[in-house]
Amino acid sequence: MLPQQRWRAHVDAALVAALPSLPPPARDLIVLGLNHEQQHQELLLMDIQHLFAENPLEPAMFAPDPPGEAVAPGALRWIGGRSGPAEIGAAEEGFRFDCEGPRHAVQLHPHALADRLVTNGEWLEFIEAGGYGDPAHWLSDGWAWVRERAVAAPLYWRRRDDGEWYRFGLAGARPLDRAAPVCHVSYYEADAYARWAGCRLPTEAEWETAAAALDPASGNQLDAAGDLRPRPARPRSGLRQMFGDVWQWTGSAFLPHPGFRPAEGAVGEYNGKFMSGQFVLKGASCATPRGHSRASYRNFFYPHMRWQFAGLRLAKDL
Repeated sequence: MLPQQRWRAHVDAALVAALPSLPPPARDLIVLGLNHEQQHQELLLMDIQHLFAENPLEPAMFAPDPPGEAVAPGALRWIGGRSGPAEIGAAEEGFRFDCEGPRHAVQLHPHALADRLVTNGEWLEFIEAGGYGDPAHWLSDGWAWVRERAVAAPLYWRRRDDGEWYRFGLAGARPLDRAAPVCHVSYYEADAYARWAGCRLPTEAEWETAAAALDPASGNQLDAAGDLRPRPARPRSGLRQMFGDVWQWTGSAFLPHPGFRPAEGAVGEYNGKFMSGQFVLKGASCATPRGHSRASYRNFFYPHMRWQFAGLRLAKDL
């Protein structure tokens, strides 16, 4: 065991021994800290991938897993969502971040969600159709961002001299898996793709009500070191890939739920001060510690950011 691991084991053991004697406010703060650390476990992987991607030698953090059986996710199918009155937001029992509550009523209009995530192969069609060069698909701010940054593909996509695309990840340079979910796209890109496809992004309420009865610990999430990457959807009926693989952009701004009040003290700054100019992502990714997420979980990033493990699911009105 490395010295750092021995130190961590010592701290963990001391904390576990102290927990029974601590007052509830102190225990609550520790639980918040543990969940915050899980967030940073994913952020560390994001940072490592971003830094390694700047290295021309394209180093790998992990050895790639051996190739598995080829999986074809199948044609996209539409699953009707709930319509009428519903409730979203975290219940009072159990841990939740402050921004997940209070639970409140929403009104849903007839809609449908795609049964799986958008794939790399489908994104290639968008590229080949000139999607990045057509302002008709883009929000005004998104079009300005595309032109200023000369964006022409998802982050970490690269093209060889022979014209073939590959993707750089934590396992280094790998051939582009056309059946796997597209990853590392911004809100601007996700919104533009949805418009090009004649669809839209789901709202937070549509996504959350659809995921409420599903297991948030399911799917391709972080369990241990390995070849962390989005995986193709396995053929089955119903909604697939709601948790795991990639965080999913919604069309909803990261704003307070009705009745939200920041907590007293320093922890009151945890999420409330960031409720400006950002959009909500739902689900979990291949780099999210398993068990960390839930249907009410509200990840959030600015619309131009794409270093996070983010992709998209389509929605449409009925």
